[in-house]
Amino acid sequence: MTESASPYISAARVTVLAVQPGDPPFRIVEIDGEVVSTARSMTDVLLTAAANGITVHDLDDPDEVRWVGGGKYRWSRH
Repeated sequence: MTESASPYISAARVTVLAVQPGDPPFRIVEIDGEVVSTARSMTDVLLTAAANGITVHDLDDPDEVRWVGGGKYRWSRH
């Protein structure tokens, strides 16, 4: 497989993983591949990024934030 045929993988420094069970449910936030916190809302993601020196301008930009297991509006398990 050539490089151009490989799937695009975001270079985002912030990765938000799938919803985890809890009361309330939460998502794990990684910065540069390391787990740094949990988030229960988009605001938590922004605050975590800022606390780690990253300004997120657009939560929909895959080069800024990579959402795994659902987008920015997914905060509960179905």
